Amino acid sequence: MADTGKALRLRRLSRAGDGRYLFVPLDHSVSDGPVAGNEDWDELIRDLVLGGADAIIVHKGRIRAISPELLEDCALVVHLSAGTVHAADAHAKVLVGDVEDALRLGADAVSVHVNVGSDTEARQLADLGAVASSCQEWNVPLIAMAYARGPRVRDSHDPEVLAHVVNIAADLGADLVKTSMALPVDRMAEVTASCPIPVLAAGGPPAQADPDGSGLAEYARAALDVGCAGLAIGRRVFSAPNPLSLVHRLAAVLHPDAVANHPSMTTGAGAA
Repeated sequence: MADTGKALRLRRLSRAGDGRYLFVPLDHSVSDGPVAGNEDWDELIRDLVLGGADAIIVHKGRIRAISPELLEDCALVVHLSAGTVHAADAHAKVLVGDVEDALRLGADAVSVHVNVGSDTEARQLADLGAVASSCQEWNVPLIAMAYARGPRVRDSHDPEVLAHVVNIAADLGADLVKTSMALPVDRMAEVTASCPIPVLAAGGPPAQADPDGSGLAEYARAALDVGCAGLAIGRRVFSAPNPLSLVHRLAAVLHPDAVANHPSMTTGAGAA
């Protein structure tokens, strides 16, 4: 019974209940700058939900800019890490919130960022472990955004390095882990096969090389083929000319049955 709360929250992170995930991180507003105008946040969130996103990821203060009714069919993840591109070390991350903050705000899960190979790796690992302990106490799912980044990383897409990264996340208590795709892509199968928790692929082809989103849809299919449980893609989505259409296209790859049969996940079909 102690795990009932976490089980319910984990179930909410996959709208279709199929164990696949389509997350849209919007925490870039802290790291890089605004992702939408002040008047455009509700429209963006509405498009993401109608398109079929399973969850959005935001910082605690940003929740105040989102109308609660928009999240009736979409999970809320509160990101607890922060750092900016203007810092002396752009790979450094610090905790700026805690699990109790997230629960008070109605979160279904929390996320923590770790850059393995960075100068502040030790601090970030300690933070991940501490948040994992708090998540265990409160039965809250933890998503690790774990990357191989920093001066000690030769290749951030090396499958052996990525296998190490995702297993660090699992060993320190994360329930899901987001990381970079291995190159070549087929070797990502080694990464997912090594990891006891679901792996979500970040990234995708750059927008300028994929204006209609077909490349990103192919990327989603490739991610599933190599054992990923889904995607966590932010910039490609929120900067797209039509986020609803793009999210719907990705949801159709990840949750084909749900998109075909669930009314709240078909609204974007005409825009695709």
